[in-house]
Amino acid sequence: MAVPNYTYLKLKMPGPNGVITIDSTYDHAYDCNVECIEYAEALVEAKNLIVNLDRLGSEAPDSKRCARTFEPMEAIKLVLVDPTCPNNRALRISATLNIK
Repeated sequence: MAVPNYTYLKLKMPGPNGVITIDSTYDHAYDCNVECIEYAEALVEAKNLIVNLDRLGSEAPDSKRCARTFEPMEAIKLVLVDPTCPNNRALRISATLNIK
């Protein structure tokens, strides 16, 4: 039942003892407008963040998947750790790396 008057920045509403009038200033109205715009921008950013998190969650690898073997993406070669050792322990390194 309130009646706003934007030209004079007044809000009038019925009260128990007559009409209640609330005044404002142009600076206060401007500050409220800026605050409302910032709030609306924050809501849009929050919604975009939720959409991005949902999209990233669907792209995430399955944490319960068990990988039993490791297959290298590129060619590998074996390099002996200690050539004098009889048990022939070797490291696997990329085929493009130098042995030294």
